[in-house]
Amino acid sequence: MLLTVSGPPGSGKSTTAELLADTFDLDHISGGDIFRELADERGYTPLEFNKLAEENDQIDRDLDRRLRRIAVEQDDLVLESRLAGWLAGEQADFRFWLDSPPRVRGERIAEREGKDPKRATEETQAREASEAKRYQEYYGIDIQDLTIYDLSVNTARWEPDAVLDMLVTAVGEYDTDGDEGQTIVPIDYEF
Repeated sequence: MLLTVSGPPGSGKSTTAELLADTFDLDHISGGDIFRELADERGYTPLEFNKLAEENDQIDRDLDRRLRRIAVEQDDLVLESRLAGWLAGEQADFRFWLDSPPRVRGERIAEREGKDPKRATEETQAREASEAKRYQEYYGIDIQDLTIYDLSVNTARWEPDAVLDMLVTAVGEYDTDGDEGQTIVPIDYEF
């Protein structure tokens, strides 16, 4: 089974993906962890690395190509990244989108990274705008198009365990015979 968890920074992707992986005994691969590792290895903050990626498309393309290959080659996996639903394409059994208001996401990031909440919110919004521009330019993906996702959840409304319960219920209640709504994800671009 391949589950994807996507959403903007601070939406609860990592927490939810880890909980899903534990619940279903699946591996967990995080695009954010890979991106932050690449930034750290090169001596950049994630925001600085994002700005560098605006000038050097190879950073995004290498990361996305690696995540796409993982989605195609591995089974029993929770793949987590902003583009995970797109990268996994028809390999994904379920595509989940998580989100919450910018202020909430900024506060979460501030707590996690020891920053001022206002600054974290501003940096996060700049990062999102930068990424959205690149996704559109590189792959023709409108990151705000949620039609490919099976379920979208505002994580500010519920605690992590309640969000997990929703997603577990969606997976557990799934009936392949009654599925008339799988969204085909056209992959006509190169990762």
